[in-house]
Amino acid sequence: MSKKQPNILLIMTDHWRGDSLGRLGHPIAETPHLDSMSTQGVTFTSAFTPCASCIAARRSLMTGMEPNSHGMLGYQDGQPWPYRNTLAGELAKSGYQTINVGKTHFHPKRLHLGFEELITPDDYDEWLDNKTGLVRSRFAHGVHGNSWMARPNHLPEIDQEETWLTSQAMERIIKRDPERPFFLCLSFNGPHPPWCPPQYYFDLFMNKDIPQPIVGEWAQRYAAQAAYPLDVNAWCGKISPELNHRARAGYFAYLAYIDAQIGRFIEFLSRRGELNNTMIAFTADHGEMLGDHNLWRKVNACDASARIPFIIKPPSGWTTHRNTEDTSLVGLEDIMPTFLDATGVDIPDTVEGRSIMPLIKGDDIEWRSHYHHEHAPCYDPEYAYQCITSNAWKYVWNPINGEELLFDRNNDPNELHDLVSIPEHGEVLAELRLTLARELQGRPENLSDGKTLRTGVVPSWREPGESPNHLNFAG
Repeated sequence: MSKKQPNILLIMTDHWRGDSLGRLGHPIAETPHLDSMSTQGVTFTSAFTPCASCIAARRSLMTGMEPNSHGMLGYQDGQPWPYRNTLAGELAKSGYQTINVGKTHFHPKRLHLGFEELITPDDYDEWLDNKTGLVRSRFAHGVHGNSWMARPNHLPEIDQEETWLTSQAMERIIKRDPERPFFLCLSFNGPHPPWCPPQYYFDLFMNKDIPQPIVGEWAQRYAAQAAYPLDVNAWCGKISPELNHRARAGYFAYLAYIDAQIGRFIEFLSRRGELNNTMIAFTADHGEMLGDHNLWRKVNACDASARIPFIIKPPSGWTTHRNTEDTSLVGLEDIMPTFLDATGVDIPDTVEGRSIMPLIKGDDIEWRSHYHHEHAPCYDPEYAYQCITSNAWKYVWNPINGEELLFDRNNDPNELHDLVSIPEHGEVLAELRLTLARELQGRPENLSDGKTLRTGVVPSWREPGESPNHLNFAG
């Protein structure tokens, strides 16, 4: 293997909204290190997760496959990862030293999935509990892991998980094999709740003027259907302006803290002379509703949940776009083929995503006109979606009850106005229905005959072999 092959750094986060980058003009988000990194690469502003919850999204990232093929159509713990071809596995077979530091959500927890070294949040918990003498001491702040509540962290910043993981990643780079290129996945739990950032960042954002959530008329029902007093882990419902301010301050403070740790690691690579020959990707498994449309957490087709940040910085000296924003529709399944393409490693025929290297290079190529994403029922038996998103429109169909939403992405980026019942948009609506029907044709859920949509049962998980479109699975 040539020493000129680039190192690969994948920086992964959880619950990071696609709009929440300083360079995109967000009024609150402070991400100076990511913004700085983006000047050396391409920021994709229409990036989406194929399935807006942790496990399904990470399966697509690690296999290059869509949910229909990898089998996880929603959220369900404890299911196998029976995949022969994985991102880390293909790079390892080609001579890369593969290291994961941080969250995986693989099953079982210590499954390596092609990574030679594996440092996980369980290792952090063990280190912290030994240091403090407490059991599950990271949660001593009392805020639940899916709560909309927020407060400053009880731990010193130097003892928080993201700081510890960044230090662990540094140590792995120091001790790595200098004769091999590395693939490092630095995977942060944050900004997944609980939103308990370091005191410094929490105070900084509590003192800011933070806009309240946006709520479309179509979403008023989510406040009405919630039981009150609202459970701290509720997925829908309205909270007071004071609590909203605290939740949003905690969330954006968490982003700023993680951005600082990313900057710390990139500076570390630069001082070691490793940065110039390193390709970096920054993204998230999905976004966070954050009270918008009276909703919390994820598993929703709205941009707040389904749109993700997506920055690619190529190695120095490569002839590529720099400091640009690209509106091409991309997703997590595109990361594996992109990295393999960039490193000259063959892309397995199981991969359904596409390499975005031609877009980064500025080649004139035909790209996808729409992006299909989905989620099986979660939180509620009828809370599910199938979605077609283009640069101009978003069509959302509920496969359980048949409800529809239509948004004009150019004129209504906050998705406030549902246009399904507006006659002048009837032609667009019919075209998007047909597009979705074609996407779903032939699937075992029997949701489409290729021309029309029909409601049915959608499981969160089915064995990949149950899909007529499965390709090359192990076992």
